[in-house]
Amino acid sequence: MKIAIFGSTGFVGTHLKQNLINKYEIISYSLRDDRDNLQYIKDCAIMINLVGKAHDHKGIATEADYHYANVDLAKTIFEKFVSSKANLLIHVSSLAALEELESSDFLTEADIPNPISSYGKSKRAAEEWLLAQKISPDKKIIIIRPPMIHGSGDKGNLSLLVKLISKGLPYPLASFDNKRSFICIDNFCFFIEKTIENYHNLNTGIYHISDDQALSTKSVISIIQKEYGKRTFSLSVPRFLMIGIARIGDFLPILINSTKLKKMTSDLLVSNLKIKKELDIHTLPYTAEDGLRKTIRSFIDKK
Repeated sequence: MKIAIFGSTGFVGTHLKQNLINKYEIISYSLRDDRDNLQYIKDCAIMINLVGKAHDHKGIATEADYHYANVDLAKTIFEKFVSSKANLLIHVSSLAALEELESSDFLTEADIPNPISSYGKSKRAAEEWLLAQKISPDKKIIIIRPPMIHGSGDKGNLSLLVKLISKGLPYPLASFDNKRSFICIDNFCFFIEKTIENYHNLNTGIYHISDDQALSTKSVISIIQKEYGKRTFSLSVPRFLMIGIARIGDFLPILINSTKLKKMTSDLLVSNLKIKKELDIHTLPYTAEDGLRKTIRSFIDKK
């Protein structure tokens, strides 16, 4: 069976292609190089869309940049899907399309979306557009919402935290106690593989994926310290003081602001029960802690 992966050269795409290549014929399709030629993928049974623009930590991306990468290109891929013989389009969205800052309850697919950033809003706009399209009865669109994905080659927020701890620098937010859902790249690939194998059990719609366990920031730091053999200390800066500093950052260009502080210190929990039930998944390949340890070890091995 042929599977076309759009965005196969990125962090997630590289891992997914490697995971699937022993079972399927993988076609890496580039919209940049070949926008109009459908012949290359016309016989694919499944299409997977990993194309998109994630968070911009440098602060230079515009709303138009996000809309183009996350909405316009999703429309282009959908057009190729409906014009092909493929029966399934897996569109990888983001939890940011639903919630970005805080949820002490486990988020489900039935919750009302509340994206706040240009990234989250563009991801939600693509979801809404895709679900509004009419498709033939033999085709399905499965929209996957993962939380933060980590793994070998990851250059996101986790790698930044690892750099901080590995250098022996103190973590200043120990006064905050929070838990967040993540997904390691191996569990992500596992969910995609199971979706490919059993998509007939799914209806067109949105599905959350995540590790089975949420992790507290304190436990993440502890795991990083153990893997690096570092005995750094944490600073319990009073909450009111950190909140005050963050409010200053809302107006002045310092390292922290209210939004960043909330993302680093609030609960953000995801329920993966819907897709596990419909795909008859009982356990994932990695626990949250084991997946995190594997990611951290990959950072150490690349030193």
